[in-house]
Amino acid sequence: MEKIKFKLREFAKERDWDQFHSPKNLSMALSSEVGELLDLLQWKSEKNSEVDKLSEKELDHIREELADIFLYLIRIADKLDVNLIEVAEKKIIKNGIKYPVKISKGNSKKYNRRDE
Repeated sequence: MEKIKFKLREFAKERDWDQFHSPKNLSMALSSEVGELLDLLQWKSEKNSEVDKLSEKELDHIREELADIFLYLIRIADKLDVNLIEVAEKKIIKNGIKYPVKISKGNSKKYNRRDE
């Protein structure tokens, strides 16, 4: 992760793009990339969006969008001094508390909608 973060810093620095890489702008770019991923899967059925139903060309496009999403996420975290691994581990623990297996297994309802 650190190696990629450094490469992204250098990439932006060489192009004088840091001036554009505010957390706000990077978040907007991230959202656009997520939209591009959604566009690739939008009209596919649940079954047809699975890896064994996608063509190699479709998978290549999806890989590209996932890479863009990943890179923007790393860049935003770098700008905000967030350790993604650390916060992800904490979030998994927090989600385990919000979604205990006993209540959540086989249930897709959000923790605050269990009574509905």
